[in-house]
Amino acid sequence: MNNNTFFSRNLLVAMLGILLVAGSCKERSQAPIGGEATAIRPFTAKVADEAITDLKRRIKDTRFPDKETVSDRSQGVRLEKFKALMGYWGDSYDWRKAEAKLNAFPQFITNIDGLDIHFIHVKSKHANALPVIVTHGWPGSVFEQIKIIAPLTDPTAFGGQAQDAFDVVIPSMPGYGYSGKPTTPGWGPERIAKAWDVLMKRLGYSKYVSQGGDWGAVVADAMGRLAPEGLAGIHVNMPATVPADIAKALQCGEPAPAGLSPEERKAYESMNELYTRGGGYAGIMVTRPQTLAYSLADSPSGQAAFYYDKFDDWTFSGGDAEKVLSKDDMLDDITLYWMTNTGGSSANLYWENNNNNFNVVQQKTQEIKVPVAITVFPGEIYQAPKSWAEKAYPKLSYYHQVDKGGHFAAWEQPQLFAEELRAAFKTVR
Repeated sequence: MNNNTFFSRNLLVAMLGILLVAGSCKERSQAPIGGEATAIRPFTAKVADEAITDLKRRIKDTRFPDKETVSDRSQGVRLEKFKALMGYWGDSYDWRKAEAKLNAFPQFITNIDGLDIHFIHVKSKHANALPVIVTHGWPGSVFEQIKIIAPLTDPTAFGGQAQDAFDVVIPSMPGYGYSGKPTTPGWGPERIAKAWDVLMKRLGYSKYVSQGGDWGAVVADAMGRLAPEGLAGIHVNMPATVPADIAKALQCGEPAPAGLSPEERKAYESMNELYTRGGGYAGIMVTRPQTLAYSLADSPSGQAAFYYDKFDDWTFSGGDAEKVLSKDDMLDDITLYWMTNTGGSSANLYWENNNNNFNVVQQKTQEIKVPVAITVFPGEIYQAPKSWAEKAYPKLSYYHQVDKGGHFAAWEQPQLFAEELRAAFKTVR
């Protein structure tokens, strides 16, 4: 292995992200709840008409690159397919409908540790509902989780029972969507984890659980390590189960170690594919998020291609995200990043936390003090073997492999995702 290969592998040891608040978005005029320092302010998503007009103009003025030189997507997003997406975005897509999707749910903003945090909060009609805080990742947003709100809060309408009900809290991570953008370093997973505990207690919850995928899984793990009073358990759908020796072999480009089971070898090969061909996006965000931010802030097509590529990669779709997510689904998320100018601020989380988020040593999973539940989806970046999960999480209370869904599991399979949360947290109610 040459020095350049070793250097590039070392750049790719971190995965995941966050979103922020736009000056063009207006809060409702209702009085806030609580005192000035802890006020919870109702929020409505609405950008100015001029912002939509400007976006449409920029899309129309897109200068496309030359066509790829291969007949597959090994070089990235294919030109013909991307032109179709951009054509739809510029001519048919309606951001006002996306705003209406968000505004159908109660939204709020509250200041925690000097930063405004946006969140959706939906209470169940059923008694004794279990509060859950659900954290998105990159390049996702709260749009990832809005499909799970109904089956979690109203389980009797979705094949469950009243005792399966949840109160649901879905925050936008710092630097993502409508949350505030950090202006100084320090907003890594541990600080976010502490903020989420403050949020749940500020909402009046003395007992709750935490769920996350992608960066949300890293935050949920951090909450499990902190184990604040009232946290009854966590569920993750991108667990950190890669043993230290396996992580080292991957980083150094070595063959799969001898003695792996078929399931473990498959996981190794999936991770090796990420290290060798799929991790360039993380390399630039880990090392130069500000440099990347200039293009993401100025070019909607550049931003769309950067995110759309990961939708194709990480959905359980055979490399075609539109088989499981609609164009509107993906453009709702992409447009939220554009309207809030959070392409760069969300990338900063990679710089803040440049660990390998799949490595049990770097994520300190054995320090987690609360019950841990894991669901493994077939389209995840890698399918965490049960043997690794049991070693990584001594407090493992639930492990289940399902047959549908990918990295964006709540977005792709909301009903199945809700069923997994019901089963995962049944023992901690």
